[in-house]
Amino acid sequence: MPSPGFRAGARSSLRAAAMALPLLSACTPTLDWREVRPEGAGVLALFPCKPSKDTRRIVLAGAPLQLSLLACQAGGASFALGIADTTDPARVAPTLEALRAAAAVNLGGTPAVVGAARVSGMTPQPLAQRVALQGRLPDGTAARQEVLFFVRGTVVYQATVLGPRVEPGAIDTFFEGLKLES
Repeated sequence: MPSPGFRAGARSSLRAAAMALPLLSACTPTLDWREVRPEGAGVLALFPCKPSKDTRRIVLAGAPLQLSLLACQAGGASFALGIADTTDPARVAPTLEALRAAAAVNLGGTPAVVGAARVSGMTPQPLAQRVALQGRLPDGTAARQEVLFFVRGTVVYQATVLGPRVEPGAIDTFFEGLKLES
């Protein structure tokens, strides 16, 4: 039979463990950053969650193209990377303009240029920019969206963070984690 001292020690250990559990869960990161290399996309991305992948044919700027999309949700926001090869240098600028217009329509906001896109190895392009929008989701919830448009050759990239709330620094971490591979 265990001694009374053992029972008291066991109870205090259990009590201490029970008190520590909420503290440990508070330390669990909402954003679990990981490197993702979409096959054949020539880019390395840093996502805060495991993205799902979808590919579809769409018409953009009056021309059909295949769009690959990696996306996930974490910390109250959606993180996405869209990739499309226009196959024609003359289609790059119209495709970037169409993507920007679609982002504005989807959120019902007006794009404001935050600055030029800076992704190592990107092709210089005047429309390669970081854009911010304030608007509403389809359910009426107020939301913030930041989009980074950049190009390499004829491939157009759109990195997006969208949500009613976004952890401080998450947008910068997501955008700065983008690297074009050689």
